[in-house]
Amino acid sequence: MEGDAGPGDARRALGHLVEAVLASRGEANAVFDILAVLQSEDQEEIQEAVHACSRLFGALLARGELFVGQLPSEEMVLTGSRGANRKYKMWMRHRYHSCCNRLGELLAHPSFQVKELALSTLMKFVQLEGEHPLEKPKWEGNYLFPHQLFMLVVGGLLSPEEDRSLLLSQFQEYLEHDDIRYHTMQAASDTVARVTDGRPGVPLTFWNNAFMLLSSVSLPRQEGTLSSFYVKHTELSDKWKVIHLKEHRKAFQQMWLRFLKHQLPLRVCKKVLVIMHDSILPHLAQPSLMIDFLTRAYDIGGAISLLALNGLFILIHKHNLEYPDFYRKLYGLLDPSVFHVKYRARFFHLADLFLSSSHLPAYLVAAFAKRLARLALTAPPEALLMVLPFICNLLRRHPACRVLMHRPRGPELDADPYDPAEEDPAQSRALESSLWELQALQQHYHPEVSKAASAINQALSVPEVSIAPLLEVTAFEIFERDLKKKGPGSVPLEFIPARGLLGRREDLCAQHFTLS
Repeated sequence: MEGDAGPGDARRALGHLVEAVLASRGEANAVFDILAVLQSEDQEEIQEAVHACSRLFGALLARGELFVGQLPSEEMVLTGSRGANRKYKMWMRHRYHSCCNRLGELLAHPSFQVKELALSTLMKFVQLEGEHPLEKPKWEGNYLFPHQLFMLVVGGLLSPEEDRSLLLSQFQEYLEHDDIRYHTMQAASDTVARVTDGRPGVPLTFWNNAFMLLSSVSLPRQEGTLSSFYVKHTELSDKWKVIHLKEHRKAFQQMWLRFLKHQLPLRVCKKVLVIMHDSILPHLAQPSLMIDFLTRAYDIGGAISLLALNGLFILIHKHNLEYPDFYRKLYGLLDPSVFHVKYRARFFHLADLFLSSSHLPAYLVAAFAKRLARLALTAPPEALLMVLPFICNLLRRHPACRVLMHRPRGPELDADPYDPAEEDPAQSRALESSLWELQALQQHYHPEVSKAASAINQALSVPEVSIAPLLEVTAFEIFERDLKKKGPGSVPLEFIPARGLLGRREDLCAQHFTLS
């Protein structure tokens, strides 16, 4: 376009070129002028050219004027002895491929408006090419989908260099269609394999883009035939894999397994573990295949191990996973930082579930109670209000551990047999000790903590105390609650009423001062 031409002039010029090409094959070379504007540096000209290409190639696809079948190279098209009509269709399909490749490049354009327009145009071509396939079916009723074009779209979304979160959020609306979701899972698996193959260090940007796309895929929970297709079909065949939820689950499983087999950055690993129990495991064809990833994450330690507990809990209780030394590693997670991590509530909720069985040996439960009591000495008040009922619940469930509450002939404080440095709860000698820490906490500065610690002074009630309302308690909530407490009435400060401004006559103040 001319340098001084405005957007309106560019739109009209491109419109005339599109009309000319569609009206007469003799004007086919005008396609080069349209594609040349796609290479422009001006954002508005690019947008007008994208609209023109969308109109032009959309019409050509609908009219069947692009070659169908295995496309020969352009040199073979020009030198071959094919008919004029056949040569035209082959040549125009090459132009269509050039257009699609340029639109794929525009997914990396600095302007988000250009990216968004390029994405919507490519998805329009996916729909049209699906309805008017450019490949011949291998047999009657064969399911056809433009895989190559769709791989171009997914490859542009999973960029190793640039954060594509905004563009991926726009793409999520297409994932509501069953066929797009199915092919997205397959394309994402292939793209992750291609980008990571033989590459020593994959950028964090790629992992973030990949996680955002993978986590956007959500499968229906109810069994049944899938029929919400982006590419319209006159009728659906039961032989097509794309209409069966079972096949979607296989693709979903393959997608996540290919992603999780790599050494992910810790921040991405945390994001995966946060959604593992709710958004990944329920949709897998074989949830037990996540054992390797979850056990590897559980062995890392810290917050990663806390987050891995949720997925392991599901595999242990619902899929009969046998995990050796599970309680030993759970015991190892109890350190002072557990009261300050972001996922504290989730950890103690799961720990409560894991320790709820009455068949656990007394030495194991005693070790957990003693470790928590020792950590409670330095815990903040908001954590203590949850930990103290937690310990008391352990004693309620396991009467054999109540010896920790009352050991009149126990050792002196400086000779406590419990070994806090021992990693194995069976060797910690917790059952030989006592919960003197709870008695010490009865002198805590906060009255609610002192009251909670005093629960061991009386016989423990049979029903357990629910810790669910206490898991999310924060220091701010405690402070606000204390501010709202109503104090007692008037507080007397002097038991002998004062008489006169300077007191009684014999007072020292009245002897040396007078009001006259």
